[in-house]
Amino acid sequence: METQSRGRLRGGGGGVASERTASCLLLTLIFGVCCVHALEMSTGKIPFLEAVNGSTVLLPCTYASCIGITNLYFKWEFNDNGTMVKLADSVIPTDHVEANNVKVYHERVNFVGSSKGNNISILLWNITFEDAGVYTCFGKNPKEKGKNHSAIFTLYVVEELRVVDNTLTIIIASCVGGFIAFLMAFMLLKNFTLFVLAKIEEKNKECLVTSSGIDNTENGLSGSKSTPKKA
Repeated sequence: METQSRGRLRGGGGGVASERTASCLLLTLIFGVCCVHALEMSTGKIPFLEAVNGSTVLLPCTYASCIGITNLYFKWEFNDNGTMVKLADSVIPTDHVEANNVKVYHERVNFVGSSKGNNISILLWNITFEDAGVYTCFGKNPKEKGKNHSAIFTLYVVEELRVVDNTLTIIIASCVGGFIAFLMAFMLLKNFTLFVLAKIEEKNKECLVTSSGIDNTENGLSGSKSTPKKA
């Protein structure tokens, strides 16, 4: 009996250990997946812009973290023929707290970010052709033990925006619209024709029934005539 009890106790302990191991593995997997994408820097779905010389442009950048931030360091840099020129940088203490004393290193750059939307975008005023190139939005979260993250944004500066020739688009749209209109008119005409034919066929059937009834009546009357009696 004692041996059986020990065996049962060991079996029960093994089950608990297995459950704990599975739970630990699950938590480790979840934590690992989260850490893979712990901090993400983004410059938008369209990370480039074509702007006219002399205009003001927004260089967008946002960050996201599934583990939160603590003293997140960020900076903007411009790749000037291989030399990285710092434009602005600062530290964000924690989530939903504004950046501390944002430092701007370029006279035509303004920081316009906000912690409400995890936004660390900047404005570049009165752009010139020399401003064309690749801009990098960089972030580093100490919670990730020194991992660096970045996203790039490309700026193209032109003398004037190109006028897009929509002639081909208009022609294609007109052809498609005309074809659809023709198809709808054809379907309406087809339905109307079928409706008229159905009505005509219905009238013909009524005429046939009526004439058949008249014939039957005449045949009945002629058949009902009595034969005169012989004297």
